Amino acid sequence: MKIALLGYGKMGRVIEQLAVEAGHTVVATRTRDHAIGTLADADVAIEFSAPEAAVNHLRECIEAKIPVVCGTTGWLEHYPAITALCQRHQGALVYASNFSIGVQLFFHLNEHLAHLMKDYPSYKPSIEEIHHVQKLDAPSGTAISLSQPIIEFGVPKQWSLDPETDPETLSIKAIRQGQVNGTHSVRYQSPIDTIEITHQAHSREGFAHGALMAAEWITDKTGVFSMKDVLNLT
Repeated sequence: MKIALLGYGKMGRVIEQLAVEAGHTVVATRTRDHAIGTLADADVAIEFSAPEAAVNHLRECIEAKIPVVCGTTGWLEHYPAITALCQRHQGALVYASNFSIGVQLFFHLNEHLAHLMKDYPSYKPSIEEIHHVQKLDAPSGTAISLSQPIIEFGVPKQWSLDPETDPETLSIKAIRQGQVNGTHSVRYQSPIDTIEITHQAHSREGFAHGALMAAEWITDKTGVFSMKDVLNLT
């Protein structure tokens, strides 16, 4: 499989290493300042760049009919337009706020827990996420994804970064420190006890493995997909 890496920072380099080890070829790389190779030579593109670049990268891939796997967060106000473009051009897109297989299982667990907790309103939910200081968007896309079933099944109607929230608002605490790869906790607290689930990433390899798996999966497909589709999680 021939891969274009749109975004060639730390994450792109880890993906390249794993791709080469798996027998794939990186035929193009792109950063804000430099481009090597051409997108047209690729069977699939993997996009980990920055919010301001991601939308143009996605449009370019979809219009060129290059299947694309996107892990950049912070651009979702454009998601409806991108999915519509993908449908018009019969393109292929896998988007995930987090490609780690462990996080995808964590999402599944979080959804089940949110469904259980809807019957126990004395427990107030909250989310905490910790990332390295280079991560620009807050809260993380993963934290926003975690909030969705809690809002769907529970009392909160929206999320907020403000810690002093009313009962109908889900508090998300975003911390930026050191070189933390990503820790996410979902907490349900009552006057008598606390229930908490946590996922902690030890390196970027988990994200890279998942992105590469998605790239291998999408090459012969059309449509808009998530990691639930890739992993067949229902």
